[in-house]
Amino acid sequence: MDQRVETPAPAAPLTHADIRSILIGVMTAMFLAALDQTIVATAMPTIGRELGDVTHLPWIVTAYLLASTAVTPLYGKLADIHGRRIVMLSGIAVFIVGSVACAVAPSLWVLVVARFVQGMGGGGLIALAQTIVADMVPPKERGRYQVYFASVFMSSSLLGPVLGGVMAEKLHWSAIFWINIPLGFFAFWMANGALKRLPRHERPHKLDVLGALLMTAGTMSLLLALSWGGTAYPWRSWPIAALLCGTLALWSLFALRVRTTPEPLIPLDIMSNPVVRMGTVAAGFGMGTFIGLTIYLPLYFETVMGLSASNSGLGLLPLTCGTVLGATSSGRALTRLTHYKRVPMVGLFVAMCGAALLSIFSGQIPLVPFCILLAVVSLGLGTVLPVATVSIQNAVKPHQLGTATAVANFFRQIGGALIVALFGAIVLGGVGTGTGAMLSPEALRLGTVDRATMVTLFHYVFGAATLGFALALFFLARMQELPLRGRATEAAHAVAE
Repeated sequence: MDQRVETPAPAAPLTHADIRSILIGVMTAMFLAALDQTIVATAMPTIGRELGDVTHLPWIVTAYLLASTAVTPLYGKLADIHGRRIVMLSGIAVFIVGSVACAVAPSLWVLVVARFVQGMGGGGLIALAQTIVADMVPPKERGRYQVYFASVFMSSSLLGPVLGGVMAEKLHWSAIFWINIPLGFFAFWMANGALKRLPRHERPHKLDVLGALLMTAGTMSLLLALSWGGTAYPWRSWPIAALLCGTLALWSLFALRVRTTPEPLIPLDIMSNPVVRMGTVAAGFGMGTFIGLTIYLPLYFETVMGLSASNSGLGLLPLTCGTVLGATSSGRALTRLTHYKRVPMVGLFVAMCGAALLSIFSGQIPLVPFCILLAVVSLGLGTVLPVATVSIQNAVKPHQLGTATAVANFFRQIGGALIVALFGAIVLGGVGTGTGAMLSPEALRLGTVDRATMVTLFHYVFGAATLGFALALFFLARMQELPLRGRATEAAHAVAE
């Protein structure tokens, strides 16, 4: 009894009940951010009709994407400076305020601004949730908890489109934002109490405001170019060229700032860490390819297989469910295997082979075998996500967990945007196909798409996916396999440099 009292609080391991209580809080916050990325899509036509502006509807998605991606590294740095609890609560509070503003928006452009505010709140919640688990659980056991995060993404992917459509049709489109209020207050209440017991690793630092502004502006410029290229403006137009040149200039200035300032936004030892670098690039290619497939596969289901819009959404179930199963298997393997990279390397090889088969036999595979192949691809991809996250967190010091996790998530999102843009360039512009085949936006709107053209285009889309998985496998193979720190005594040791 006396020994327990004399043990310092930060070193005392959390009980299973403590971990479960904290997990419920952070997973609710994570669910808020993940759900809001999917629930809006099916409600957008209704929003456009009722607010009288269909032309600028894509800005509802773009504004949230811009804000959430740009602020992700800021949340990580602030969490390392001020602690996880206060930053998590601040993010939830901003998200709730943004949700209320969205729900009462009288016009589309007010809604766009409110979505930007909402994105500023939700942008760091996912990275913070992963960081909080890293604070609670040593790397050796952390993989099994990454599975819970995969289940959050799967449930939000399944529930979001359904809830968005039902609420917009049966209630009012604003209900998709009002639902965030009770969920947000529950997440705030749970996190406020549970995170008080969280071990603390923050250190006093100064926030590099100029570096943050440069990186945010560079990120927003790049995402605008990727969002508008091939849709609002041709890829070779001067607005896209100006945005890309601005991106290059801003990121160059940010790199210079990182090298010259005493305390940069992203410390040099994190950026130069080979495990962080290779793990981030591997996960970026893998997750980016997955996001690209989820965006464009419904188009394949509708135009090549002749499914309805609702059934094409159901066709994505093998892709989303398989990822959770893959993450579960590799997460459990982390706790038992010394050479923990072997599982995701085999998984990525399987995903690469599955995508190659989809490319070779594009348009020839019946629905059921096609869905089985999708499940195999997603099962293989899912194995890389827990391993990449845990490896990156295992390679940095405890007080850098927030920054490293946020940086990894940030570059995953950038990778996803780049690969989605690449897939869009193939489908909408026939770029790289060498056949002159391309999909006319007018034909897509009118439903007069030629099936043979789509089969040709998706032959190259699936080929690009194969290349994406191959690059993920290449960089994962180059990532150093550091021993995972175990329980309390091991976790207290300094990370090998």
